[in-house]
Amino acid sequence: MLQIKEAAEAAGISVRTLHHYDDIGLLVPSIRTESGYRLYNDDEMDRLQQILLLRDAGVPLATIKTMPALTTEEQVSMLAGHKERLRARQQQIEEMIRTIDRTIRHHKGEKTMNNPDKFKGFDFSTNPYEKEAQKRWGREKVNAVNRNVNQWSENEQERFNDIYRSLAEVRREDPGSDEVQQRIGHWYDLLQTIGEYPPEVFISLGRMYTEDERFTKNIDQFGDGLAVFMQEAMRIYGNARLSS
Repeated sequence: MLQIKEAAEAAGISVRTLHHYDDIGLLVPSIRTESGYRLYNDDEMDRLQQILLLRDAGVPLATIKTMPALTTEEQVSMLAGHKERLRARQQQIEEMIRTIDRTIRHHKGEKTMNNPDKFKGFDFSTNPYEKEAQKRWGREKVNAVNRNVNQWSENEQERFNDIYRSLAEVRREDPGSDEVQQRIGHWYDLLQTIGEYPPEVFISLGRMYTEDERFTKNIDQFGDGLAVFMQEAMRIYGNARLSS
């Protein structure tokens, strides 16, 4: 058995991270002392290793939470898929390293580079958020939203951040409570100012917050677990509007 500090040190993560995993039901230690201290057994440390491997592969926490229900064969298949994506990422990094090496030799006068050679392994052509949104909702809708976003003032951008902070304050409460639903309603109303977000799209947007690690990381900077909380609150709010 490992105490929480020992488990965190063994995994190279913070105690706060383990607290968060416990709070959202991702990794709940089976034993707590009478004083309330968490204790982690070997099975739970194996689970922690799996979580961290998947996190490194870019798998959202909401997806990882479903894995205990998978069969061994399904878990192996999922891990194999992420392994292939890691290999693809590794190939891109290796190509970038080769490009850097060639660039160094170029600057030393040892090798001449043409323009295409200077950018091998680089892929910054598309905003990943925009690319994902285009895939889900179409280029025309995203372009229209982008035109509005590009015209935002600093005050308008701060309005979005204010709502993130407001929701972060209540993220430990029931997502279906009146207070939370009122605040998520403000989020819904604000989104209508930059594009058309009917309830079903609003619900899908919430799912993207937890299914895409890039969105999760951006939102969770306002509070650990905020993306998962918003996803559930948005689902409840959207379904209520659909049934009204």
